[in-house]
Amino acid sequence: MKKWGILFTILMLFSSILPNAQATQRDVEHNKRFKTGLEQLLNHEMKVLKGKKVGLITNPTGVDRNLNSIVDVLYNHPDIELKALYGPEHGVRGSAQAGEYVEFYNDPKTGLPVYSLYGATKKPTPEMLEGIDVLVFDIQDVGTRFYTYIYTMAYAMEAAKENNIPFVVLDRPNPLGGKEVEGPVLDPAYSSFVGLYPIPLRHGMTVGELAKLFNQEFDIDADLKVVEMKGWKRSWSYEDSGLEWVLPSPNMPTKQTALVYPGSALIEGTNVSEGRGTTKPFELIGAPFINGDQLAEKLNKEALPGVSFRAASFTPASSKHAGKLSHGVEIHVKDEKLFQPVLTGITLVKAIHDLYPNDFAFRAEDSRGISFFDLLAGNGWVREYIETGRTVDEIVSRYDQELENFKNVRKKYLLY
Repeated sequence: MKKWGILFTILMLFSSILPNAQATQRDVEHNKRFKTGLEQLLNHEMKVLKGKKVGLITNPTGVDRNLNSIVDVLYNHPDIELKALYGPEHGVRGSAQAGEYVEFYNDPKTGLPVYSLYGATKKPTPEMLEGIDVLVFDIQDVGTRFYTYIYTMAYAMEAAKENNIPFVVLDRPNPLGGKEVEGPVLDPAYSSFVGLYPIPLRHGMTVGELAKLFNQEFDIDADLKVVEMKGWKRSWSYEDSGLEWVLPSPNMPTKQTALVYPGSALIEGTNVSEGRGTTKPFELIGAPFINGDQLAEKLNKEALPGVSFRAASFTPASSKHAGKLSHGVEIHVKDEKLFQPVLTGITLVKAIHDLYPNDFAFRAEDSRGISFFDLLAGNGWVREYIETGRTVDEIVSRYDQELENFKNVRKKYLLY
């Protein structure tokens, strides 16, 4: 009997290992089949750029599967004449912090001129585009309305149209997947560089799909070509693609950061630290006046889907409350498929507001009566609802109505 018991244990062990091994093999196979827009360009679409003078808008995320920069790949390609580089916020090589203006310079590796598309000049000027036959955009987005790279793309599309230059977008995965859409749709009265067009906080689209939507719905009318990915599925998480995560910006260190970002970044519109200056930006939330245990308890009682909260203390090295011991929570995503980042972020802001009314504050209003929080939310009513004691359910109910119209528009531009 003892021998049979040992044999049974061995069989059970192998039965548990085998499916995992098979799943791993399947993952490897579908990762091999998956190709980014850059890979598709190099393998099948080179006629788009061959023999032309190319302007390239990119940052460190523009890499091939072997992590070679698209700058170097195109610069060294015998059939392409790469003439100029254009850098969004944080620059082409990612050396600038949030909000830091990057002036004109020459790329130290290639010697190519690098023009800034952040700060004083967000839209390429005719002088910047002189001698360019085609503009190429290759940047990893994070699936959130207030991430500025998609507006760098939109302004560049406008410039391409005005200067009769074709515009090519090399598509990449949305790290939040492409199925879920969540949050308020931007009110055009609150349009800014952290929200240019009426799309929701979590839009569920790739940059290629957004380019097509922007081009058609907002009358850009550029000569647009999207080099589509091969094999991407809307249900995928970023890990399913088999791609390495390259920081899209200094405070987006991991895919987990991108996952919480659509909601927890609303904290940027308040006097509470969103975790900048720590190793877990947007996952650590706190301020000197917060009681972490109290906040964690209140948030966990909400039983939000796919997430839990742990009391945490931290001292930011920079940004809000730099050098000051702060208390709050760390956001722990337990189930990515169930997790609703915008619902979580709004619940978080409201909880801190309600617990600490004498200390919590939204950032000051500008001359128009608009707070930076309003620009992030895309409207003024979310802040008003929180300040007047309305419930999170009431907030969600209102923006859910807005989402239906957007979903109908969105359908026309989905490529996958």
